[in-house]
Amino acid sequence: MLRQRIRARQSPLRFIGRLILVLVCLILIWYGAMLVLLALKVAPDTVNDVSGYRGVYDHLASIETEDVTDETRIVTAVAGLFSFLFFGYLALKELPRPYLARGGVRLADDDRGTLDVQPRAIERVAEAAASENPAVSSANGRYGGDDLTVNLSVRRARDAAETLRDVQQRVTVALQQHELPAVPVSVILTGFDRQQRRELS
Repeated sequence: MLRQRIRARQSPLRFIGRLILVLVCLILIWYGAMLVLLALKVAPDTVNDVSGYRGVYDHLASIETEDVTDETRIVTAVAGLFSFLFFGYLALKELPRPYLARGGVRLADDDRGTLDVQPRAIERVAEAAASENPAVSSANGRYGGDDLTVNLSVRRARDAAETLRDVQQRVTVALQQHELPAVPVSVILTGFDRQQRRELS
C-alpha cells in the first residue's frame, strides 16, 4: 500500500495571528528587560523614563468608581466582545488542519516498470461517463482513494432519480473498461439548471 503524505492547510489569516503574536512577544521582552534593569539597581526614575510603566500604573490606579460611566461600560463591553471574537477566530485559524495529499494510483508494478494514474484522470473518466447522459448538464468527480463521488447538475428535475442510477452505472462501467480501480461510486445531485427549476413547483 502506498504511503500518503500529510500536509497542513494554512489560512492567509495566520499571518495576522503571527504578527500579533510577535508584537506581544516583543512587549513581554521589552518589559522583561525593564525588570532586569530594576533588579540591577538602575534608578526607577530612569526605568520609568524609558518604559513609562509608572505613569501607566498611576493612571490606572487613579480611576474611581464615578469615572466609569454607562458609556464607558458600553464601549468596554463592545471592545471586549469584539476582541474575544477577533482573537478567538485568529486562534482558530492557527490550529493545524492536516489532510492526506493525493498521490498517484498504482495500477501495475512488475520487472518492466510501474504504471501509475493520477486521481484527476480517474475523475475525468467519471465526468466524461456521466456527461454521456443527456439529462446531465454538468458533472464533477472526486476520487478519495477508497471511493469515487460524482456531483451532478441535471436539466430535468422529474428525471433526477433515473438519471442518478444511470450515471452510477455508466461510471462503474467506464472504470471497468479503462481497467481503473473498482471503487464504490456515489452519485450526488447538487443542482438543477435555472431554466428548468420551474419543474420543482
